[in-house]
Amino acid sequence: MSKSTSKAATKSKSQKNTPQQQMPRIEEPTIAKPMARIVAILYDGMLILALLFLVGTVLTVIGTLLTMETGTQSEQAQSLPTWYQNFIMTPSFILTLVAFYGLFWRRGGQTLGMQTWRLKTVNNAGHLLTWGQSFKRILAAALMPLIFGIIGSLIGGSRAILLTSAFLGLVFNYVFCLFNRRGLAVQDMLSNTITLKMPKVAHEGLWRGFRNRKQNR
Repeated sequence: MSKSTSKAATKSKSQKNTPQQQMPRIEEPTIAKPMARIVAILYDGMLILALLFLVGTVLTVIGTLLTMETGTQSEQAQSLPTWYQNFIMTPSFILTLVAFYGLFWRRGGQTLGMQTWRLKTVNNAGHLLTWGQSFKRILAAALMPLIFGIIGSLIGGSRAILLTSAFLGLVFNYVFCLFNRRGLAVQDMLSNTITLKMPKVAHEGLWRGFRNRKQNR
């Protein structure tokens, strides 16, 4: 037997004895856990509060100039008319929330807080939400806080009880995940959307998602 043939036989034998190299396992997106969702909301909450404060300040200045006589002493201070608060300011706050979430969900499926925890909201087909789907999801997320708030106002009637009850309704949305077989939140079920925990490999990031969606148009 030649020397080259002997080396080839030895190499072939060693390859057979070597364990077959395993292919890397591809991590799949999973349904986001309640705690990750709540933390993402807290992250976004700081930005949302700043936006609402800005909108409220601008509307208060405009409302004061248009509907009230201004004075120079503290006893001349007045409150904005109820109709202005209910039909101008409140809808403006709602539209601010819809614009905030709708813009991020439509462009990349992620808000800034969701990006930090690799969360992504899509519809049941796996596509980014439309404006209509975004609005439907926001309404679905507000349903339980509204119901809890109404119950709280009937029990106590004070503003503190109302806000506490509404907050408990928000928490209920995510506690519901623990009892749902698939781990879905209330707004997931009512709006036919879902929030996923993305693997690191498939996590493209918020700004890249913005660019990719713009390029695909």
